[in-house]
Amino acid sequence: MPELPEVETIANLLRQGTESQPAIIGKKITGARLLWERCLATPTFPEFKQRLIGQEIQKIWRRGKFLCLSLPSDILLIHLRMSGDLLVELESAPVLTHHRLILNLEGGVRLAFNDARKFGRVWLVVDPATVFGDLGPEPLDPSFTALDLFHRLQASRRQIKPLLIDQSFVAGVGNIYADETLHHAKLHPLRPSHTLTFSQAERLHHSLRQVLEEGIRRNGTSIDWVYRGGDFQNYLRVYQRTGEPCLVCGTPIQKMIVGQRGTHFCPVCQPYPVLIPEAHRS
Repeated sequence: MPELPEVETIANLLRQGTESQPAIIGKKITGARLLWERCLATPTFPEFKQRLIGQEIQKIWRRGKFLCLSLPSDILLIHLRMSGDLLVELESAPVLTHHRLILNLEGGVRLAFNDARKFGRVWLVVDPATVFGDLGPEPLDPSFTALDLFHRLQASRRQIKPLLIDQSFVAGVGNIYADETLHHAKLHPLRPSHTLTFSQAERLHHSLRQVLEEGIRRNGTSIDWVYRGGDFQNYLRVYQRTGEPCLVCGTPIQKMIVGQRGTHFCPVCQPYPVLIPEAHRS
């Protein structure tokens, strides 16, 4: 947490604003305060502050799980990791215990990076590719097709659940949405990726988009105490429903550990396939 839908929801709130907090696009940065040194990955804080002040927030977007704020001369990148959040507050509001970085904006408001567990990071860069590294394709991008997914699946021999949450395979998917996607697609979490047929890859592609789009529409999943506002948790099929009946067939949902992550699935809707050895396939 947060995953793609939660990060997209936060980006939408910053872009559009709400009754309780204004949108921040078009606002100039008038000051900066670093409250926990290690949350700033690069550059040094004196350079960070000098470069930021006077720049206007022109665009807010998302890449994988990164929040991206485009400025005239730089890109501000924020990775929320496990517990990060961004809050738009009045400058006069009390500074909360877990605020790590504060940017003062024109109009008497501030953007606060709040992160209880201190795993989140902030970068100010000219080229975001230096931070994004080998991030995989965006699953909701129209250019990411079922055929693209099929080729990527065939190129790997990993189990499908750990592969889905690998950010170099596809960007933005984490534990919640991987479990939900695999249930929608009727695929067992341990299924080797290269054994999927093109038809199964098409189903996985459709399910992934459907689950992520529904997550965004419902403003994300509010399970962990650090994320607020979403209600997708009320529509989850398998995640954190161990022992409860499958909403499709009624079989109790099971949980196992896959790649050190708790993984939820229905043993009937997502049976482990009996695979024909490669040497005997026609």
